[in-house]
Amino acid sequence: MLTVDETAPVIVRLSTEIDAPLERVWALHTGIDDWPVWNPGIDQARLDGPLAEGSSFTWRTHGLEITSTIREVVPRARIVWGGPAGGIEGVHVWAFEHAGDRVVVRTEESWSGAPVDAATEELAAALRTSLEDWLTCLKNRAERLS
Repeated sequence: MLTVDETAPVIVRLSTEIDAPLERVWALHTGIDDWPVWNPGIDQARLDGPLAEGSSFTWRTHGLEITSTIREVVPRARIVWGGPAGGIEGVHVWAFEHAGDRVVVRTEESWSGAPVDAATEELAAALRTSLEDWLTCLKNRAERLS
């Protein structure tokens, strides 16, 4: 099981509980091409190939174009992706689990690289805000579809 880079200077861990079926939450989150529909922080996203280890997707967020590679997929339970962007090496882990008739979504992301070393506190705050927004958007969309 892959994890974030525990030695990275920036690591953010967050979670939320969503009142929606796991299948819906997983489908929204892994429907990469549709991220801009429900997450205004993402301008565009395109999966190049199947949702599988080794596939890449390109997406644009906060003015940054990113190409991420999927490193692990456990259907309806876990997805890990990562890659370099603007000198930052990121690893992003998402986990999904049943909590009664709700879903707990946990996310953790690590950032390392020269830009992170130069502005650790600012980038940690930016990452935390971005992930909080992402979880809020995912929750709102999944619950609205109920």
